[in-house]
Amino acid sequence: MRHPHTRTARRTLVGALAAGLLCTTGLAVPAVAAPAPAASARASVTPARADGLALTPPMGFNNWNSTNCRAEFDEPMVKGIADLFVAKGLKDAGYQYVNLDDCWALPARDANGKLVPDPVRFPHGIGAVADYVHSKGLKLGIYTSAGTKTCNNAGFPGALGHEYSDAQQFADWGVDYLKYDNCNNQGVDARLRYTTMRDALKATGRPIVYSICEWGQNRPWEWAADIGHLWRTTDDISDNWGSMLSILKQNLPLAPYAGPGHWNDPDMLEVGNGGMTDTEYRTHFSMWSIMAAPLLIGSDLRKASEATLGILGNEEVIAVDQDPLGKQGAVVSSEDGRWVVAKEMKDGSRAVALFNETGSPQRVATTARAVGLPGAAAYTLRDLWEHRSYNTAGTISATVPAHGTVLVRVRPDRHWAANPPAVELGLDGNLLLEAGKPATLTTTVTDLGRTPATQVSVALTGPAGWTVRPESAVRAPAVPTGKALRTRWTVTAPAGTPTGSYDLTLRASHRSPGGVRVDSALALAAGVVVRPPAGTSYLSDLPWLSAANGYGPVERDTSNGESAAGDGHPITLGGVVYAKGLGVHADSAVEFYTGGGCRTVTADVGVDDEKDGRGTVAFEIWADGRKAAATGVLTNAMGARPLSADVTGAQVIRLVVTDGGDGIDSDHADWADARLVC
Repeated sequence: MRHPHTRTARRTLVGALAAGLLCTTGLAVPAVAAPAPAASARASVTPARADGLALTPPMGFNNWNSTNCRAEFDEPMVKGIADLFVAKGLKDAGYQYVNLDDCWALPARDANGKLVPDPVRFPHGIGAVADYVHSKGLKLGIYTSAGTKTCNNAGFPGALGHEYSDAQQFADWGVDYLKYDNCNNQGVDARLRYTTMRDALKATGRPIVYSICEWGQNRPWEWAADIGHLWRTTDDISDNWGSMLSILKQNLPLAPYAGPGHWNDPDMLEVGNGGMTDTEYRTHFSMWSIMAAPLLIGSDLRKASEATLGILGNEEVIAVDQDPLGKQGAVVSSEDGRWVVAKEMKDGSRAVALFNETGSPQRVATTARAVGLPGAAAYTLRDLWEHRSYNTAGTISATVPAHGTVLVRVRPDRHWAANPPAVELGLDGNLLLEAGKPATLTTTVTDLGRTPATQVSVALTGPAGWTVRPESAVRAPAVPTGKALRTRWTVTAPAGTPTGSYDLTLRASHRSPGGVRVDSALALAAGVVVRPPAGTSYLSDLPWLSAANGYGPVERDTSNGESAAGDGHPITLGGVVYAKGLGVHADSAVEFYTGGGCRTVTADVGVDDEKDGRGTVAFEIWADGRKAAATGVLTNAMGARPLSADVTGAQVIRLVVTDGGDGIDSDHADWADARLVC
């Protein structure tokens, strides 16, 4: 749970995407090889514990993200989660730990210094709950802190100075998993505190998985492999895109430190809590799995939708996470937000994530050789979300939706020809159009397979009243390996169509040489936009294409404030108050349509005074993928700095704020007096 004295600032609200790909099906295949860890990184990893526990990343549930300390966190709720594990097939999928977080105890120990379960929440005690969970073939986890008190403001007792007594109580109750937090630690050395609890747990004689939760402050990946079975690498996750993305980026470089019995833990899953789209939740689940992260459900399973259960229960994705080789996926490439991450699997195959960080569809591509697979005539590519197999000549690629991930498993296979060729549906250009004006775009159907795709056809459809007309061929008798059917289209939204995002669907059909028909579809989001007026406009008065923010929503004409919309204050930089501007929080990106008719962007930028001297950020202005201006690192003490960029001819501009390279904490940033000249 969260440290009470430092607020994590990774929450974000992703605005409407005026041009984004919502989902993708027909994809392309083949391979990405993860680079080997540097020898220095490998040598720094301490030996893992040899107790046979957590040989694959723990899977289960933790209540904190869904209930916090509210009264609904109680014995019936915990037992109900165990029941749902069985009834919804989650136990069969591999989930086994039902973990209690903070607030299960009374604030005071008894006369003998023992922990006392809250008699209102748990009238039959923790042991009875453990018995019930065990009766379902599951395991029970519990929480405390390596400090004098836990993280909740109610002041529940921590285990510092009580390690052996508390560990014995946990063992006597039948606890199987301990999450050991970091609050109220009195400045005692972290390694000493966590080692003491390790020894206390070992002394009980009961096998208990030990989760170190010190938020990565002391780089536990460098020293904790022989102390705990997993260690948090970051501060707490929040249920938004910015938080998840920030944590993902912090955890990815730590691949050399993970392995059976010693895992990097980027915090629990937010899937199903409502702050992200299903596309983003699939990315969350895919990337946690390819990172061999613990999969601890953080949503309320009592209210889980079928879509949520479908993500959490995808056994092909779970198999990537639980692969017994225990390798964490490594980054192969990450150019311009197009990520390729590859994970070596025990059977010699590679799991490959094609991840699109950006706010618009992107082609993400790699090769079988790049992900570490040996040369072969062809490969079998399995799409782990579509649950379909294809053959590929060696290219692994897909047009990936905004914030989406395509997850595949690729292997050399003598029987590759039994599968139809992989076909990638794609789009050249963007899908921004002005109402009443024809826009031209080109779609592609590319054969990635070793065998030709035959009887290829393509169709593009739009909303009722829109005109979608092909200007070139929509059929081809055959498309050979590496070639594409390219079709040019004219798309017109009716005059008067309101600005916003509208669905288009690209559908394709082809046959394998054996006559197997394969249908695929690519859902596109077309953005109807309005060209900015001539002259000078405040950006806070213009509609944006998309807005991603590290904590709460982007605010117009106020500072970022906290997590709620509209809770900002007057924009203030170095004591100077501004009436106009944008209030954001790192990591942030706000996009505006300029239509090629604007010249300059100007603003006074800096860290807002509302954070009392804290915060370190950097500002960037991008024009159609080109960095047009940047500030370097700014601190709160530096006040306002002028920033100007030439954006002549750009169709889209993007205002970006990063954390300045020192992690995200209190990074409240202002684009004060931000203006666009057209």
